[in-house]
Amino acid sequence: KNTTASRPLHLAAPHLLLPSHKMAQRNEGKLTVSSMLVEVQNIADKFKMEDGYAYQSPFANLEKAKVLQEARIFHDPVRVREDARQCCTIIAQLLHLQTTGQMLNSTESTDVFFGVTKLFMSDDASLRRMVYLFIKEMAETCNPDDVIIVTSSLTKDMTCDVDLYRANALRVLAKIVDSSMLGAIERYVKQAIVDSGNQVSSAALVSATQLFISSPENANIVKRWISEIQEACLSPNEMVQFHALQLLHQIKAHDRLGVSKLVTQYSQKQLRSPLANVLLVRFTAKLIRDEYRDGKDKQSPLSKAGYQFLESALQHKNEMVVYEAARAICSLPESEPQDLSPAIQVLQLFLSSPKPTVRFASIKTLAEVASVHPRVVSKCNEDLENLIGDANRSIGTLAITTLLKTASQNSVDRLLKQISSFLADIADEYKITVVRSLQHLCLTYPTKHRVIIGFLSNFLREEGGFEFKKTIVSSIITLMTSVPETTDTSLVHLCEFIEDCEFTMLSTQILSLLGELGPKTSSPARFIRFIYNRVILENSAVRAAAVEALVKFASSVPSLRSSILLLLQRSLVDEDDETRDRAAIAVSVLMLAMEQHPYISPSDHMNPAVDSEEEEKYADSPADDDLASMFFLQPLPMNFEKLERSIQAYMSTPYAMSSPDALTLEKLPIVEDYEESAAGGGRGHAALDMMSSTDASLAISAGGAAAPPREKVDPAAAVYAIPELAALGRVFRSSAPVPLTESETEYVVTCVKHIMPEYVVLQFSVQNTIEDQRLDNVRVSVEGNDDGAIFEVMGEVVADDVKYGMTKHCFTILKRDTDQTLAPTTFTAELHFNVTTVDPASGEDEGDSFEEEYPLEDFEVATADFMAKVSVPDFRKSWETIGSDNEVLEKFALQFQSLEDAVAAVVGFLGMHPCDGTGSVKEATKSATKPHMLHLSGVFVGGTSVLARAQIAKDTGAGVVLKIAVRSGDASVSRLVADCIQ
Repeated sequence: KNTTASRPLHLAAPHLLLPSHKMAQRNEGKLTVSSMLVEVQNIADKFKMEDGYAYQSPFANLEKAKVLQEARIFHDPVRVREDARQCCTIIAQLLHLQTTGQMLNSTESTDVFFGVTKLFMSDDASLRRMVYLFIKEMAETCNPDDVIIVTSSLTKDMTCDVDLYRANALRVLAKIVDSSMLGAIERYVKQAIVDSGNQVSSAALVSATQLFISSPENANIVKRWISEIQEACLSPNEMVQFHALQLLHQIKAHDRLGVSKLVTQYSQKQLRSPLANVLLVRFTAKLIRDEYRDGKDKQSPLSKAGYQFLESALQHKNEMVVYEAARAICSLPESEPQDLSPAIQVLQLFLSSPKPTVRFASIKTLAEVASVHPRVVSKCNEDLENLIGDANRSIGTLAITTLLKTASQNSVDRLLKQISSFLADIADEYKITVVRSLQHLCLTYPTKHRVIIGFLSNFLREEGGFEFKKTIVSSIITLMTSVPETTDTSLVHLCEFIEDCEFTMLSTQILSLLGELGPKTSSPARFIRFIYNRVILENSAVRAAAVEALVKFASSVPSLRSSILLLLQRSLVDEDDETRDRAAIAVSVLMLAMEQHPYISPSDHMNPAVDSEEEEKYADSPADDDLASMFFLQPLPMNFEKLERSIQAYMSTPYAMSSPDALTLEKLPIVEDYEESAAGGGRGHAALDMMSSTDASLAISAGGAAAPPREKVDPAAAVYAIPELAALGRVFRSSAPVPLTESETEYVVTCVKHIMPEYVVLQFSVQNTIEDQRLDNVRVSVEGNDDGAIFEVMGEVVADDVKYGMTKHCFTILKRDTDQTLAPTTFTAELHFNVTTVDPASGEDEGDSFEEEYPLEDFEVATADFMAKVSVPDFRKSWETIGSDNEVLEKFALQFQSLEDAVAAVVGFLGMHPCDGTGSVKEATKSATKPHMLHLSGVFVGGTSVLARAQIAKDTGAGVVLKIAVRSGDASVSRLVADCIQ
């Protein structure tokens, strides 16, 4: 057999590929580098594939039956020894079938595994590695009994003399053994951990890591190997050190003292492995963060020792360790500029590194620091400017965004010139990052708003995708909200953008924004042309939005009504139903409004010397009783989603539909706002949502996407289903379920409090988890600590026939004395029922019933239970409207360690809805120790609207200080709400 034929072909040295006459030239000393490159290129062209050649996978059109037939070669010892390459190919084909979904059934799997065990007789290294791979990949999908077949062969390999076999056998065994099998091979694994062969030791440590996380039983066995793992940590091999330290930390992860000793021990031993040092840096940083979380400052012994180690790691000879230490220092909480200085100096040196990865990592960390400490990073501005033109666009983008965070007011113009040439050459994803940084820069230096908004508007007219244009529009709108001086200029730029906007969604949103803000500008008439052009030239969704914008201009500015009316009349024959209907309603209402209050031009009748009352008569603003203003500008007291829920709750109320009284908004039930889900992702910018629900539906139909509606269940339906309870009246609100038992107990009980003006209905949901019992006459007896002064038990509704696995409801009615001041009341509860033993199979009774009692957890009826979480569209306006006549001011010291906990507690104490996104604390507020402003709104039982403003700030002596102001239409309600703080 020709053994050289199977050897891989290696490219010969360039001089060996040259023809003889070229070799002669070289021997004569006349061969140049260029001529040599030409010859190499000619040879490469000879091996170049033809243009029409298409690559085809060697596993294409693979048939499982054919592969299984060929797999019978595994049972032939002669073929296995002589044709190992064919066996490797068949194993590769079997793995391909498995990964492409062509699974083997149990019979085929067993046959294949039996065949694979016979491949261990071959000494071919490549075949043995393929066998290991096959067992490892197929172990999870095959019968465990089949997998055990190969365990003895793997154990034999684990104790052989070939390191390659031992290492791979350990890895495969870690995937297939359970705790009982692991105990049998434990001593072999422990020996492998401290083996002199680095490959074997590293494989044993990695396998131990996999075993540790596979099951608690295996983890307990791995913990017994800690002495061997500690010995491996001192190995001269870098990879063994890394794996050993990682496993050692994993074992001690839930023991902070153990982790602290581990870090202290190995930080003093100067480990050789850079990866192990990186782990030490990360462990140290986590310990320091845990110290801060426990309320300790940076002067604690552990924090000081940890920071000193991180500073010493900045002097390490490996740049990976140095960067990790610098990143850890920059990410420490409550870091002062002087603490960051050593890390910033190191990162500044890395900015000039020839390695792109090092430059990217350092500038990324600097960009994060610049968001909190821009002045510290400003020392690197000169190096950052040199990176704007970096060949790596990610580095260039980060350089620009970091410079925008650290730039001074005088350097803004120069930076914008550099950015303009850079943005033209990068992808949209990088442009979006730059735009957001420009928005932040404008908020930092409001006097530069004209330059920055003009810069952004120029890129609105350039080529770009939807997300890029949406980001620019969102940034401009945000700046309009934060810097009101930019409104007129920004609206003009947005008008010019929609003249040539290809995105329906953006056009409708901008038109809606124009309708809201355009009439309030100094010269609203100049926007009419832009809006009407959309009525003529755009699709139906944009035309409908443009009509609504024109209507808002006409409703807000009486001097424009006659002109806009003529434009709207042309849309009465529009081919789109929505556009035509909006125009028809608008024309009708505007004509009535013009008859009711005709506009009189001040230029013909007003004398410059007239008094202020005469001037108000000719003011270009709608009258208080103007029909168009009331119809088109005044918002509904609730959005359409809440209106739908309120009407559904009204319809489910007994006797409501048979009432002769007219249905008005005031008579609709109060519906609460649902809590926003953090997992659902953030919404877009609030200003981009400033459009009517009809516009939103039109935009969605034009190509957008809508989230699936969430099904909402009225919790009071269970009360209305019982006539005795329905007669008590309408439920004001229902609380969230309160567990009164553990979820693993025999009887699981939860309580829902249904609040009415004069009653509280306690709904107890009882689940029977005992298979051979049935519960009858189930009720819950309660007793309050107020001795009946505020709440008196009025009656009970029992539940019967609670079988195994079923949940049924019983009720207890509390009557509230409305003359007494409401105060938190704690109730003791006890479950009473009759137990009947039943046959679990048939459900038939097997004995007599007997009475039983079961104690439940205490629960509280608090003042917050009588508060419905209802938001207001404009908190500031509502706060000013409600006035300070019934305002209550209080100051409290709260025992909380963080602002987040304090905010959550205040919201829970009051039971109100956070407004304007104030329910969460911003990162900038946390790091700068600024006070957090919390805005809350709600409706107290009886229909009294309540607003609260709270300032929450950290105090070194008192924990957290709360200053709160509560306003409502009733002074007693304001006092009740303020007294909810505990």
